[in-house]
Amino acid sequence: MELNKFEPTPVDQLSPLAKWFHRIFPFMDRLTERQRKWFIGITLFNVISFILLTTIAGAGLVNPLILLVVLQGFNFWYYVTIRNDIPKTKVRDWVDTISFAVVAATFIRTFFIEAYTIPTSSMENSLLVGDFLFVSKMSYGARVPNTPLSFPFVHNKLPFVDGKSYLKLVQLPYSRMPGFGAVQRGDAVVFNYPMEDWHPVDKKENYIKRCVAIAGDSLEVRNKQVFINGKPQGYNHPENLQYKYFLYSNQPLDIQQLHDDFLVNIDASSGNGPMEGHETIYLFDLNQTQLEGLKKLKSIDSVRLAYPFTAGFPDPSVFPGSPELFNWNPDFYGPIWIPKAGVTIPLNEKTLALYERAITVYEGNKLEWVNNQFLLNEKPTTTYTFKMNYYWMMGDNRHNSLDSRFWGFVPEDHVVGKAVFIWLSMDRFSKGMGIRWNRMFHTVDH
Repeated sequence: MELNKFEPTPVDQLSPLAKWFHRIFPFMDRLTERQRKWFIGITLFNVISFILLTTIAGAGLVNPLILLVVLQGFNFWYYVTIRNDIPKTKVRDWVDTISFAVVAATFIRTFFIEAYTIPTSSMENSLLVGDFLFVSKMSYGARVPNTPLSFPFVHNKLPFVDGKSYLKLVQLPYSRMPGFGAVQRGDAVVFNYPMEDWHPVDKKENYIKRCVAIAGDSLEVRNKQVFINGKPQGYNHPENLQYKYFLYSNQPLDIQQLHDDFLVNIDASSGNGPMEGHETIYLFDLNQTQLEGLKKLKSIDSVRLAYPFTAGFPDPSVFPGSPELFNWNPDFYGPIWIPKAGVTIPLNEKTLALYERAITVYEGNKLEWVNNQFLLNEKPTTTYTFKMNYYWMMGDNRHNSLDSRFWGFVPEDHVVGKAVFIWLSMDRFSKGMGIRWNRMFHTVDH
């Protein structure tokens, strides 16, 4: 097939606007009239969009500029697809269709909404293993990717091979689009796991937990009950909170039947026997409703909290890992203050233990103790002022959750989005199809 041919319009016959564009973009004399008009139109559209975004967004120059670059990349791709000097073929049709799908899907999942699945029981019974969620990037404002050079539709590993899915050749600073609001107490939040320092921030593993404290709050856990600023936590669904219990039975239990009747998690259960004069002892993660139901069974002799932590007895595994300074454990924790942008704290032994990682790793400072004084970026200081807001995240399954009690604060630049609703839920231990029909299209509890 012969390529479509055209004679370029002489420069002196171009319109004044086209002449002006030709001075900036000399390649325009090689375009068809249709291509030239499209190029001028879309360029003017982007300039106007940039001005409006800069004016309306109120977020400075960086966010609109990066968004403009993304839009211009999409526009350039579309420009290539409409060129009329390359013949249409079935191969090109498929390439165009797939390319559009990849670009559109990547844009949507980066800036609007993305699908996630729940792989562990740390948020039971609010979110179950096998729940498929949609997470809103717009709720808190979508982050501009820190690592834009990455393979589409995967997170940090390439499929089928042992390799990273991204390149660090381009690393953009933290920037977030304007959102509908800020992280609130009680939100189910998806965030990047802060402790994975070997990945860029946006390529760290995704976790989902409940935000129980926001920047500026003081948090304390007293006998499993969370207090914020001295008041009991205002979470609206305390019946969903789970803890580990030992169940003593006079006979082997039918675990599948317990799952069907009480929705106990088979993955999180274990059994041993005989023990302490009983036929079997089982370990289950249970909420209050499940606990009361199991107590009524004739086959259950007694129930006991599995991990009765005691006040004043420190657990070295909890954050900040300094039992000599803080006698905290998972059920008796704090009080601890959550860092807030713009707030200044004194530097001493205790604040250093709590906030050193935030100061050095998350906010990129060099902090040293030299000649009996603190040096911040090689300058003497006795205080530090935080640059970012931080959050405290905990799982609803309190005895089976690796959360802020064990690794500390979540910086605002690690926040991905807000879990909004469940579009599918699969239970691999249930009878039949394994679909939890009663959970489909339900909003996530906040």
